[in-house]
Amino acid sequence: MGQVTFDTQEFVETLEKSGLKKEQAKAISIAVRKSHEVADVATKRDLEDVRKDMAARFEKVDTKIDSQISLVRKDLQLEMAGIRSEQKLIRWMLSALIAGVASLIIKAFFVASV
Repeated sequence: MGQVTFDTQEFVETLEKSGLKKEQAKAISIAVRKSHEVADVATKRDLEDVRKDMAARFEKVDTKIDSQISLVRKDLQLEMAGIRSEQKLIRWMLSALIAGVASLIIKAFFVASV
């Protein structure tokens, strides 16, 4: 993380101009400086770096998702092709069954009466 610059001399002078005694101004200045040293503050550059990193990571994730979607589509297409071929077989078998039953019905009613 970035470091915040803090001009203690200028800060002391500003406090003295506002009417504080020099000792009080120095004590306040030291307290503020120490609080800045302890604080973990992000700078604009830090935020830009994080944004760039996040954008790169999202791009990688998007690429992975796109490749996974492509694989799923291929699997679905193969599965659908198998289902279509099974449907054709079932239709053929059903047609043969209906033709067989129809021939038996015709034979039973029409051939027997002749």
